[in-house]
Amino acid sequence: MDQTRLEEKLAELPLYTYFFIDPRELTFSTRVRTVCRQECPMYGKTWACPPGVGSVEECREKCLNYRRCLVIGTAAEEVDITDLEATLATREPHEKITNRVRDLLREEGEAPYVLSTESCAICSRCAYLDGLPCRMPGKMHPCVESHGIVLTDTLEKAGLPFQYGGDVVTWYSLLFY
Repeated sequence: MDQTRLEEKLAELPLYTYFFIDPRELTFSTRVRTVCRQECPMYGKTWACPPGVGSVEECREKCLNYRRCLVIGTAAEEVDITDLEATLATREPHEKITNRVRDLLREEGEAPYVLSTESCAICSRCAYLDGLPCRMPGKMHPCVESHGIVLTDTLEKAGLPFQYGGDVVTWYSLLFY
């Protein structure tokens, strides 16, 4: 892979930040799953969320099978973060950029494994609910937290805030290759 060419293309995208890490630098914790199970309405309803993605240990092993991880972040400004609908509306542009970065990695001959935001919303009803395999495995991105990844640790190590406060929403994706 030509990393210089990839970084030139990344610089053309409206990314707030991007950086490369070794997947072994990530922190995995079952505590993240506790939050999923107790607080997320999507738990047990999609292939992008637990338990559909597998155990934290299985997710960890999958991530560690890759040599590199590209972390990308976008920021949406002037959003009334008290308005959940407006805040969530900023997710779709991030997902489009995540897909563009996925495609850039594919153009470089990589087969990336992508983790992104929240749960998958591609299909109106997830096949998981019917005990069937995912209909869109090449497009569906499990959420970062579904894998037990403590994203705040990764961002702190990189010197980046997870949340800016005010009227700025940040979204992050991890692309393993």
